[in-house]
Amino acid sequence: MADKKPARKLAIIASKGSLDMAYPPLILANAARMSGVDVDVFFTFWGLDIITKKKMNKLNVAVVGNPSMHPWFHIPTLLGIIPGMSAAASAMMRSEIKKLDFPPVGEFVQLVMDAGANLFGCKMSMDMMKLTEKDLVEGAKVLGAMEFIEMSDGAQLLFV
Repeated sequence: MADKKPARKLAIIASKGSLDMAYPPLILANAARMSGVDVDVFFTFWGLDIITKKKMNKLNVAVVGNPSMHPWFHIPTLLGIIPGMSAAASAMMRSEIKKLDFPPVGEFVQLVMDAGANLFGCKMSMDMMKLTEKDLVEGAKVLGAMEFIEMSDGAQLLFV
């Protein structure tokens, strides 16, 4: 009789809340769930914007200080300070994301939760930003860092 293989676990820490940084943890969480992997995503600091109802569908791309952005957007770094450049870059990125048939952030968050991923807001970061569980997308829970560390025991851990 074959030994039963333990369930695979993936724990993702999402720490950045710009539009370009919202998709990596969501794509990884979705891919893992589609592969039958248990997934917990811990949103901390600006990563909370990804699951904050008022902000999740208004995320923007940071143009200044993002060297990878400039060859894609074809502008020198210095021009990133011009008003409206971040909005233009964000609109361009949303258009490219739509062409790839990826959903907007809010819809993608719901899709990941519907697939069975567990989403957690960092208690300390939420306290610092004056957020409550009611500010988060329905279904997300609030968790302390120590609790997340304990629950992610044995999981593959990714920091995004």
